[in-house]
Amino acid sequence: MIGNNNYNPDVLSCLANLSSDEVFTPPNIANQILDSLPSDLWNDPNLTFLDPVSKSGVFLREIVKRLVKGLEDKIPNKSERINHILSNQVYGIAITELTALISRRTIYCSKMANGNYSIINEVFSSEEGNIFFSEVSHTWSKDEKCIFCNANRSNYERNSSLETHAYNFIHTHKPEDIFNMKFDVIIGNPPYQLSDGGHGRSASPIYHRFVEQALKLNPRFLSMIIPARWYAGGKGLDDFRSKMLSDKHIRKIVDFEHSNEAFQGVDISGGVCYFLRDRETPGPCEFVNYSKGSSNKSTRYLDEFNVLIRHNQAISILKKVNLLKINNGKKLSDRVSPRKPFGLETDYKPKKSGVPCWFTQKIGKRFADISDVSDSFKYLKQWKLLVPPWPIAGQTDFSKPIGFYSNSNVRIAEPGECCTEAYIVAAAFDTKEEVESFKSYLFTKIVRFLILQTVTSQHVTREKFIFVPDLKEYKQEFTDDLLIEEWGITDSEWKFIDSKIKQIS
Repeated sequence: MIGNNNYNPDVLSCLANLSSDEVFTPPNIANQILDSLPSDLWNDPNLTFLDPVSKSGVFLREIVKRLVKGLEDKIPNKSERINHILSNQVYGIAITELTALISRRTIYCSKMANGNYSIINEVFSSEEGNIFFSEVSHTWSKDEKCIFCNANRSNYERNSSLETHAYNFIHTHKPEDIFNMKFDVIIGNPPYQLSDGGHGRSASPIYHRFVEQALKLNPRFLSMIIPARWYAGGKGLDDFRSKMLSDKHIRKIVDFEHSNEAFQGVDISGGVCYFLRDRETPGPCEFVNYSKGSSNKSTRYLDEFNVLIRHNQAISILKKVNLLKINNGKKLSDRVSPRKPFGLETDYKPKKSGVPCWFTQKIGKRFADISDVSDSFKYLKQWKLLVPPWPIAGQTDFSKPIGFYSNSNVRIAEPGECCTEAYIVAAAFDTKEEVESFKSYLFTKIVRFLILQTVTSQHVTREKFIFVPDLKEYKQEFTDDLLIEEWGITDSEWKFIDSKIKQIS
């Protein structure tokens, strides 16, 4: 009870999330996604709906509510209408045995579809009804990875008391065999990633596999809410990004720059989005930015650039800079080094003598054995600007201004000095003056804003510099005022740039 008002919360909005990778969908977001579907769907008693990753059953419940209202004229008797909807139109595949019980309780008002308390107990002969779950196992390849989800055998070959995260929907070559049918509408919120047994807390994305599996069923409409990290590709996502950007049937994307605006209290690096794919009507995509309670919309084709540009306001800036053809169109992505510029791992142990080497910020400058140092890029004898590949570590809310680089996390390395994988070489020159000039260029808000357009996680490597012009020469101190004048940045464009990037102190 709050004050004198009766308080009757929706129990599905109160569930604790399974983890930051398996997030329950709040009812308001489920309805927002359903609102993007054509309203006439709810008047058709022949359409079928599938949530292939049911957790709380919220999508199915809200679909049922809409169908119950939409089919009043076609099936006037309410009891018959509910029986028809639940037995013929609405289906779910749970991600665990527990979520199967929760979903059945949500849809049938009983954890057993044919139980005494089920609202349609006489319709189903089995306990599961149309909410399917079955224990499945990973299928290991010769390299000890699951052929369906890429799970690492050493992590996920477990005893029966532990969850294996072998999800039904993606652990089959033919998803239509699960219900022996296809579906008109597929909608859901899949698990996001799995630990892959790599260094530290390394994890591989998995959400794209659910999207790709759903596409095999060729539904009329497909909508899923997934992390926004796919915008720029990356670990296991480059092919997925390419397919999504070129798919003219993706008709709407709603982007939440901070995941908390979609999932209260959930912090997902880079934010989340949901998309709507319409099989029947290709065309441009309506792209909606949500940030700090406000929205911005544009209609555009997604493949205008080789990454998905998140901010609608950034499009004109990128086009303007690109059209200038600065230094014949050369980009910093061709100048910045790949990871391990000197062949040394992050955990390389410092030596007592040898080549001066920059380790992690905590360790500083020590030494590396000359026999361990590779100089395939010919950096060793040059002046170098070293920058961290994780310059925004710790910041997951991209709706707030982002700093990237500062005097505390970059290093100017002298000729004869190298570094471990804790750094990449942003640029190498013959003189210190050129390095300092380049550093001032990198530190401008405009350059860091151009980098931001390719960044949806804390990892910033050479390909993230694809929109930044590589100038013909670096012989002066660069400022934003100078670039604004030379590149023709307008006041409104600068205001937006300034709002997205932190000032370097």
